Amino acid sequence: MKKALKLFGKFILILLILIVAFLVITGIWNAIAMHGEKEILKEYPGQLVEIDGHNMHIYTEGDGDHTILFLSGWGTESPYYDFKPLYSKLSGDYKCVVIEKFGYGFSDEIDGERDFDTILREDREALEKLGINGPFVLCPHSLSGLEATLWAQKYPDEVEGIVGLDMSFGNNPNLVTAKESKAQKAIMKLNKVVRISGINRFLLTISDNEGLSDEETKQYIALVSKNQANDTTCRENDAVTAVFGEITGAALPDTPTIQYISADRKDDESVLKACDEIVAASKDGKMIELDCGHYVHQYESERIAEEMKEFISGLNK
Repeated sequence: MKKALKLFGKFILILLILIVAFLVITGIWNAIAMHGEKEILKEYPGQLVEIDGHNMHIYTEGDGDHTILFLSGWGTESPYYDFKPLYSKLSGDYKCVVIEKFGYGFSDEIDGERDFDTILREDREALEKLGINGPFVLCPHSLSGLEATLWAQKYPDEVEGIVGLDMSFGNNPNLVTAKESKAQKAIMKLNKVVRISGINRFLLTISDNEGLSDEETKQYIALVSKNQANDTTCRENDAVTAVFGEITGAALPDTPTIQYISADRKDDESVLKACDEIVAASKDGKMIELDCGHYVHQYESERIAEEMKEFISGLNK
């Protein structure tokens, strides 16, 4: 028995040494690759606008009587590529704008708190500097639902509709609990390890980047390797408690809305209750459950695009 335990201990030690060696090797590989990718990231598809001394990247495509603003979910490394399956189907009829907040996509990483009032101010200022005027159809994914709700509450004349892509609800108290959970903190730390070690680069390299050219795939990998769980985006998570209090301290917006709920959350009673409250407060609101994952705009882009066109046409009536 003692011999077996001794052999098992040696096996575990060797395994740990191999894991550490693997992480060191991939980390060095990742650092070298990131240095070489700096030139790739100098070619950006949109415009850089200076806000508080830092550059924010805004991408626009198409034109029309309505402007759709795409607001990315927490930690989405490249909103420009993330929303592409959806905005490419809408830009023939509308002006589509992808906002890459600080820490996302081609935008700068910055220091300081990332509360939602600050994020909202920065986004509005960037749009104003570029001459992109409302009213807007806000299209938030995941955590950006908090910004969209705040936007509609504070500046209702600037928001003519909200299309929630499995968005987070500021009236859902479970958001605060989830933000403070040990599991959430562990996931954030794990994501940082994955980025620094370069494991994400390996997984992305062997994955199927459907719909992207070779050059776009290289740029996408570079953005994920640079941005995953960076400090700027992680600090957004610290602002959830404060914005929950701000949103619930005012009336929910009566803005017309479609709320898409993914299969990942359709059995979560707190999500459904919060969604029902948002829909009930709306002048013209409805909830649609989808049988797909959290990134609904990638799985169901055809359906969502067609339903958005119908929704937006109704805003004129």
